Amino acid sequence: MAMSTPNTTVVLRLQLSASRVRVWLVSGLTLLVALVGLISCWLNPDIAAPLRPGLDFTGGTQIQLERDCGESCRDLKSIAVSNPVQSLTLPAEEDDPVPNLRSARVQLLDGGQSLVLRVPTLSAAQGQALIAAVEQIAGPFVAGGQSVDTIGPSLGRQLLRSTLISLVVAFSGIALYISFRYDGRYAFLALVALAHDVLIVAGVFAWLGLLMQLEVDSLFAVALLTIAGYSVNDTVVVFDRIRERARDGAGLGLSEQVDQAVSATLTRTFYTSGTTLLPLLALIFFGGATLYWFAIALALGVVVGSWSSIALAPSLLTLWEPRAEV
Repeated sequence: MAMSTPNTTVVLRLQLSASRVRVWLVSGLTLLVALVGLISCWLNPDIAAPLRPGLDFTGGTQIQLERDCGESCRDLKSIAVSNPVQSLTLPAEEDDPVPNLRSARVQLLDGGQSLVLRVPTLSAAQGQALIAAVEQIAGPFVAGGQSVDTIGPSLGRQLLRSTLISLVVAFSGIALYISFRYDGRYAFLALVALAHDVLIVAGVFAWLGLLMQLEVDSLFAVALLTIAGYSVNDTVVVFDRIRERARDGAGLGLSEQVDQAVSATLTRTFYTSGTTLLPLLALIFFGGATLYWFAIALALGVVVGSWSSIALAPSLLTLWEPRAEV
């Protein structure tokens, strides 16, 4: 028995090492797919950005119409509306040029009961002319069920700039906090986990923008900020437990300390993530179109953040084992 103990320890360490390699492969491949999506969006001439920007950032007019369907709406495809809209010529407005509707986008919501048009900035008369033309194709519409929102190009650029500044300031603040709170290894790995989570969520929405023409708005920026805070908080809890294990089990190697700390926080992470996902799932299924993609982004961030906190960041910490102590 005494002779088998070292062999058992070696086998266990090899198994743990193989598990860590699998964790790195899963995260690496997922990041690669996300980066390909972001780069593809940037290279797409219709987008020319890592994500397809929505009305909040580009400016324009969004018109939402409620169809008067009775008990059920007749089947309608978005292309049956978008083609006539893109070829429509609107009335001129004084000295302003006539808006070009070739970039107009049409989206059906709530099983075809709602119709959303995203077009360049229109005047009130041009908006009414567009609604009248669309009503001949998709109508009748509910009286008083119209919603028209217009954001000027300068305001859109200002919102985009403010959003980028808020993201940079928030991420910089997080980086400074964990740099003072922990030593360099912990701070670096917490930032790696944060970048991992944000890039994967952004990559998923980049692919959705390419495949489904999904646009991101200011709510998506809010989701990214929330995901960043959640990710760092979860990672910090795991790192705190690792430091406790280092004080209580000084005779253990770094890998054993990390494994014990992760095991001790695993149940807590599952409970926290599960209870966070419950209201998000309620928003996804019952929250309506406005909060649907916001809830999707948050739910995806919670799942990815939990993975990086209990699997990726602790496994990367063991790379320092041969030459550092916790």
